[in-house]
Amino acid sequence: MADSSFDIVSKLDRQEADNALNQAVKEIAQRYDFKNTGASIKWSGELGIEIEANADERALAVLDVFKDKLIKRGISLKSLESDEPRQSGKDVKLSARFTDGIDQEQAKKVSKLIRDEGPKGAKVQIQGEELRVSSKK
Repeated sequence: MADSSFDIVSKLDRQEADNALNQAVKEIAQRYDFKNTGASIKWSGELGIEIEANADERALAVLDVFKDKLIKRGISLKSLESDEPRQSGKDVKLSARFTDGIDQEQAKKVSKLIRDEGPKGAKVQIQGEELRVSSKK
């Protein structure tokens, strides 16, 4: 009898993230509390986000708007890691990035959890940024 198996992966839906960013840009442009503050949000690299504003509070408010849009689009906030706001000249910048895939540390934790509490005979293999769980039963 063949083994049954499934994969555990963590992939970012880039199109949904892009849509959420575009919606956040539109909302920031329209909201009264962001008028004339220089608040903006844009992609920075493949999975990075760059936020600019004239104050720490504004940069964090832009991040909150973006997070709301991500939630509405079904993207988990656990995949977004943000830094603290930093002063850059007269503006404040805030960087955030999406994590794509499962890092080795998390993979080891999940693997141990499955071996300890999962069904007997379940085998877990770490394959790059994903896990494969297989068992005869």
